[in-house]
Amino acid sequence: MRHWSELARDTLIILAITATLTACGGPGNLNISNESSTDVTVSTGDEVVTVAALGGASILGSGCTPGDIIVKFTSGEKVAVSGPVCPEKQIVVLDGKVELRPPS
Repeated sequence: MRHWSELARDTLIILAITATLTACGGPGNLNISNESSTDVTVSTGDEVVTVAALGGASILGSGCTPGDIIVKFTSGEKVAVSGPVCPEKQIVVLDGKVELRPPS
């Protein structure tokens, strides 16, 4: 049977390892929310993602984009967003325009 001091020590070690792994987490996810009435294609320079109307997508572990983001609507219209864009901002697609907002 384990002593309480051994159990407490083991618990502290597990908590320390968990905290270290959390602090050294990946580069973050880039979130896209399509609040428009049409599907869009979002190009980040590294990735191309199609997002359905009134849908959303995440590019997992992507970190910041290498440059500008291009959003292409089904009408053929393109909207550029100056980059780089980092996970601290969410890409929000509206009818005919694109905004950067804090992640929700």
